[in-house]
Amino acid sequence: MKKWHLYFLVIMVMVVWGFNVTAIKIIVTHFAPVTITSLRIFVAFLTLAPMLFYRSEMKKLTKKDILFIALVAVFGVLGHHYFLSVGLSKTSAANGGLILGSVPIVTTVAAALFLGDRLTVFRILGLIFGFSGVALIMLMQPGASFSFAVGDIFIFCAVLSQAVSFILINKMSNTVGTQAVTGLSLMMGSVMLFSFSLAVEPAGLATLKTGNLTAWLVFFASGVIATAFGHLIYNHAIQKIGAGQASLFLNLSPFFSLVGAFLFLGEKIYSTQWLGFIFIVAGVILGTGFLEHRNFIRTKKSA
Repeated sequence: MKKWHLYFLVIMVMVVWGFNVTAIKIIVTHFAPVTITSLRIFVAFLTLAPMLFYRSEMKKLTKKDILFIALVAVFGVLGHHYFLSVGLSKTSAANGGLILGSVPIVTTVAAALFLGDRLTVFRILGLIFGFSGVALIMLMQPGASFSFAVGDIFIFCAVLSQAVSFILINKMSNTVGTQAVTGLSLMMGSVMLFSFSLAVEPAGLATLKTGNLTAWLVFFASGVIATAFGHLIYNHAIQKIGAGQASLFLNLSPFFSLVGAFLFLGEKIYSTQWLGFIFIVAGVILGTGFLEHRNFIRTKKSA
């Protein structure tokens, strides 16, 4: 697969993940949040399970591979979703969105420290532009303001957990296939999260009776399209272009969540938020090395 094809697919995943924010809002109004999240992730595993058995991905795994996948589940599913759910209940949406906007920065720094990724001037500029775009989008919402809250610590722990999972996925790129990493981590993570939900939401399963047909259709669409295939494509991107570059695209998700809220919930998009989107696109172009690649080709031709 050519790199620009992969970039296009990742952008489509960001569109889906942005719209998935609206879907999750619908789901958690009908069901217990942690319980339904664990079930949504398990549905995603069931969607990918045929690939695992058809391609015999399971048979190729060593004990070390399974340990790494279990760690991805701990950090990327259990840790990320737990810290995120607790954090968002104790801080504002603007705070949460801004801190989550630091995922590319934290991941890129971690990739430089632990994977030897090179931090170029273009990539640093891309991170700055991307985070600035997220800030414009989040802080320009009505009533949004930034002030420290206890939940911010939990949100940052969610960022760290996700960054660690990206690094682990990147490290397995030469030994474990994307289907195995994605499918098994979703299975393990959903079981962990469901066990946790039994403690924090004792009546969580009872809320499954309260959902209507629309809520269940949104639930399955979210689990199959956004969680299963979205993570499959994104994890493939991590293994092909690296955790640092792949994480830059995550900045697009907040804008597409605004678009989803505009289309399905009737919320407004302000001109400054469109400016934020332009900043994010500039950040992706700079951070993925597109300009560096073009300069290299021009230099080579002129020589």
